[in-house]
Amino acid sequence: MRVWEVFSSPVALAGMIAASLAQILKVPFGYWRNKQVDWSLLLDSGGMPSSHSALISSITTAIGLYVGWDSPLFALAFALAIIVVYDATGVRRQAGLQAARINLIVEDIIQTGKVPEKEWEALRESIGHSPAEAFAGVLLGLSIAVGIRLLMPPA
Repeated sequence: MRVWEVFSSPVALAGMIAASLAQILKVPFGYWRNKQVDWSLLLDSGGMPSSHSALISSITTAIGLYVGWDSPLFALAFALAIIVVYDATGVRRQAGLQAARINLIVEDIIQTGKVPEKEWEALRESIGHSPAEAFAGVLLGLSIAVGIRLLMPPA
């Protein structure tokens, strides 16, 4: 198999488009929220929409559309989709909230002069997703998979 043959797979193509589009959409959503363009969002985790949710929902939907909703492969993809979305909105979101709280505590310590600033590097706070961000990613992924199915019907 050649590298470019992956583009002939509608399942892989749907996943790549959904994840890429979700990452690209983070820039205008970030601008809408903060009123400034932040190009680092193209490579960042967290934010609107969830690229993880878009990727897994697109692949899962495409598997259902091309392989069959009753296939073991779809069942596996669906189980993984539940885990990915749950992790994005649960574990990773809580880790981000904890990072925000720790950053506030450390900033307070730095301001009181008890810890030198040079020794502290802030924790990343944007590593998870709100339920709305994950839901938007799921909707994006579903839409991309259906669009690919319409453009690339099975042979």
